[in-house]
Amino acid sequence: MNPHSLFASAAINIGLALVTLTLFSIFKKQPSFAPIYYARRLSNGQQIHFHDEIFSFRRFLPSVSWIPRAFRVTEDEILDSSGLDALVIIRLFKFGIKFFVVCSLVGLVVLLPVNYNGQDVPYQSYHSLDSFTISNITPGSNRLWVHFSCLWILSFYGLYLLYQEYDEILVKRIQQLQKIRHRPDQFTILVREIPICSEHKARGCSVDHFFSKHYPYSYHSYQMVYKEKDLEVLLSQAESIARKIEDLRERPTANKHKREILLLDGSREDAVKISLHEDSLQVFCEKIRQLQHEIVIKQKDLPVAFVIFKSRCGAALAAQSQQHSHPLLWITEMAPEPRDVSWRTLAIPYRILPLYKIGVVLAASLLTIFFAIPVTAVQGIAKYEKLKKWFPPVMAVELIPGLSSVVTGYLPSVILKGFIYIVPFAMFGMAKLPGCISKSKEEIKACNMVFYFLVGNVFFLSVLSGSLLDEIGESFSHPKNFPSHLASAVSAQADFFMTYILTDGLSGFSLEILLPGLLFWDVIKSHTVGRGTEKDPYLYSLPYFRIIPMVSLSVLIGTVYAVVAPLLLPFLIGYFCLGYLVFINQIQDVYAIVYETCGQYWPYIHHYILVAIVLMQITMIGLFGLKSMPAASISIIPLLLLTLMFNEYCKKRFLPTFHHYSIQNAVEHDELDAKSSQMEVNHEDVINAYCSPCLQPVNFLTSESSSTQPLVCSSSL
Repeated sequence: MNPHSLFASAAINIGLALVTLTLFSIFKKQPSFAPIYYARRLSNGQQIHFHDEIFSFRRFLPSVSWIPRAFRVTEDEILDSSGLDALVIIRLFKFGIKFFVVCSLVGLVVLLPVNYNGQDVPYQSYHSLDSFTISNITPGSNRLWVHFSCLWILSFYGLYLLYQEYDEILVKRIQQLQKIRHRPDQFTILVREIPICSEHKARGCSVDHFFSKHYPYSYHSYQMVYKEKDLEVLLSQAESIARKIEDLRERPTANKHKREILLLDGSREDAVKISLHEDSLQVFCEKIRQLQHEIVIKQKDLPVAFVIFKSRCGAALAAQSQQHSHPLLWITEMAPEPRDVSWRTLAIPYRILPLYKIGVVLAASLLTIFFAIPVTAVQGIAKYEKLKKWFPPVMAVELIPGLSSVVTGYLPSVILKGFIYIVPFAMFGMAKLPGCISKSKEEIKACNMVFYFLVGNVFFLSVLSGSLLDEIGESFSHPKNFPSHLASAVSAQADFFMTYILTDGLSGFSLEILLPGLLFWDVIKSHTVGRGTEKDPYLYSLPYFRIIPMVSLSVLIGTVYAVVAPLLLPFLIGYFCLGYLVFINQIQDVYAIVYETCGQYWPYIHHYILVAIVLMQITMIGLFGLKSMPAASISIIPLLLLTLMFNEYCKKRFLPTFHHYSIQNAVEHDELDAKSSQMEVNHEDVINAYCSPCLQPVNFLTSESSSTQPLVCSSSL
């Protein structure tokens, strides 16, 4: 890729980002789009104020007021309003800013001049940007010791930041656990593989006998999990009928400005329909209540139960202990919070979960293999100069001035980004299969799958396929020079990753904040099925499974190329700054927080970043070897070992506190509640917290009349 292609990609991405962010700043001021851009605030009952005038000029004037507002949001505000999991996302962006600012200073001030002056004779290569990379250094040159020193400096700085982040987030986790100590999950454990009581032929009886015997002073009660498949079908049908009734009730209000005769006729017809639907809904409600009663009476339970304890200490001890000599009976763990429970997967028998996991691994492997095709095709487009030698018809692109720069600079990264957009959703669907007990564990599993998929396909396959396409001709004509050509090709892929970072950052983040898919759907809905009806907020949960792996991949790309191609680093600073602003806005205004794990995502982020540092060191071992510097390659091995030792230390120092609820914290929280006489209140709240949603009392026939203050209103600002 030549500089013209890189400039073309930068110009297109910057232009699209400016247009997109301008549209966002305008649409955010429109009351009709409040259900999209203020979905979370509306769902929380907060009022959104707009200007009085419908056609106010200020409403259609672009502004950047959302940017200083995002900078004013503090970590404590995010922690209070959205929890530690959301703050972990923001800390990931802040880590990227802190790390790559220092990397950029080292790279641009130290490495870039060394690379550019690395040869007495100008470096002859198609990749003209190679003069700014390590490939411009003459093999065996003492200048490579500068790169060696920078590698050690950046590695230690990255490890220092990782330790600091891990330590600070651990402190915040402990504080957050104390703050939410009244949550039911701190008193509850999940028990699986419960045997049937031989005397009463019921699992519930077995649970009560077992825990009354082994935990006589701390055991409180239990809640069985039941088979609810038939009940779920009835509830779904009842909810559908209830939505139809609600739509019919809203229709006369929506048509109140129409002609009087049509309004009266429509109201009579709708009243008849509402009456028929209400009768049908009443029948469904009776069936649901009867089935709920039969499920409990006939003991259609699963070998799963939530066991409640009188104290947090008792629950923590039971969750972390082996209950039976047979390790596949009475399997216990701390229960997730009630809103985080994945009720559907609790019905999967524990013994067949390995089969589900094997199926997921096979499906993910097939997706990885098939994804190699578009990645290789993308690299074929990026290597246009080589491609036109092997396939002359593509030279037609040069007939239009500037088109070749757009094709080689912008098109490959857009195509790749388009393909990988669907990957997180596919992996998230697979992650739901292995029977995770909570939604958070499903998302964490999806994060792992997506990250390693992106590392294998987007990073490694892009490098290998790019190198292969670049070196086929040279390898046959000059086989002795293959090692030096390979080193040049690996560093030359920095051009492609520059365009990828630009596309993922500028275009990706700007589209993330604009939400064009929801805008398009809202316009269609407003003019078809939802015409004239009151809009509900488009509320979706914060997609950790999509954000964390994508951003972690950018950290990996920047880390690996920090010493190889420092020109990439300023792009990453802009990437993380824009992402920081965008996701503060999305967390505050758009996405819902559906659960809180108190920062359990951070150990995985820590692992992803550590993989990036290790990969950077391994890459430099290979590059120094290709540059005829075996002493430098060997001297990196101790650094690699130190990094791995640091990882093991972090696992022992921090990780257990993220996986377990410590007895010390449990006892301290119990003592605080005992002093304030809060323990009995906690027990009352816990008893019904883990009742399955399908067994909750149904009441679809609620009155439509409610005096609520409008959430979207106009005011002069």
